Amino acid sequence: MKNTNKIVMVIMGTLIGAGFASGREIYIFFAQYGFKGLIGIIISGILTSFIIYRILIIIKDKPIYKYDELLKQTNKKYDKLNNVIKWIVNSFLLISFFIMVAAFSAYIKQNYNVSTYISSAIFVLISYIVFEKSLQGMMKINSIIVPILLIFILLIGIKNFQYINQLEIIEKENVSNYMFVFSSILYTSYNSIILIPVLVSMKTFVIDKKQIKNVSLICGITIILLSVFIYLLLGENIQKVKELEIPLIEIVKKFGESYRYIYSFIIIASIFTSAISAGYSFLKNVSPTEKSYKINLVIICIASIFVSKIGFTNLISNLYPAFGILGILQILLICFYI
Repeated sequence: MKNTNKIVMVIMGTLIGAGFASGREIYIFFAQYGFKGLIGIIISGILTSFIIYRILIIIKDKPIYKYDELLKQTNKKYDKLNNVIKWIVNSFLLISFFIMVAAFSAYIKQNYNVSTYISSAIFVLISYIVFEKSLQGMMKINSIIVPILLIFILLIGIKNFQYINQLEIIEKENVSNYMFVFSSILYTSYNSIILIPVLVSMKTFVIDKKQIKNVSLICGITIILLSVFIYLLLGENIQKVKELEIPLIEIVKKFGESYRYIYSFIIIASIFTSAISAGYSFLKNVSPTEKSYKINLVIICIASIFVSKIGFTNLISNLYPAFGILGILQILLICFYI
């Protein structure tokens, strides 16, 4: 049971980043499609559960300990395709770091009206210092923040039922009747880009098929519940969703000012831990030597200051769906692997 809980926490920590916690992801991929978005959430939860199950089953009985080994196992014929997938993963990690810097800048701009360049420069300076030190402390913080975030979203989701009659989600105009299905697939796909390498790292904790079923089921149900709760919160405050880049911080204020402060802390912690995890993984993947690591570190920190000017919402709206399309390659390999 202990191993099951550990695997579930690691998976949920991967799926629930700052984009999810801010409410922006749920709006872009689900809520803007009206009540069909609820069906999309269920579809995405089922697909995510299936991917978790398939990957853990594959690695359980195979000598797979690294992501490269999984690619070779599921795709033995086309090495160039494996290289393309690795390029997609590294690009996504880099983009995720940029988006987290933009998320921090958006939070500071929204709450304190400080220039994007100043806030992003402060953030990358702190990140730079952490990248040069041990990351063990950050990993421990993440193991604390994720359960708190899960519990907090569940708490405000339950408290929000009293406002359910105020739901005003309006479906986006001029979209296909089945666009919500494609959007839910994209959401699952881009999440899988980083989720699958993390699942491979969980091999030593996988015991048997029953445990794998339990992990897959728990994660699927949890992500559906959390997504629905955030969907309902957004639906009662549609105007704030349109006006603010991180709407949930203002939305939870209706439960009391203390909720806003708690959620602000959680969001900032999620942004920082997500940025460090993504940035560190990217640097380790593309930097064969210590010298190249330091050079790449300086480059991504400087670049992120300018990229953050694009805006948190714009980056998520355009880049996450794009990587969702690219990430379908991984899902197809998993689905057709025998």
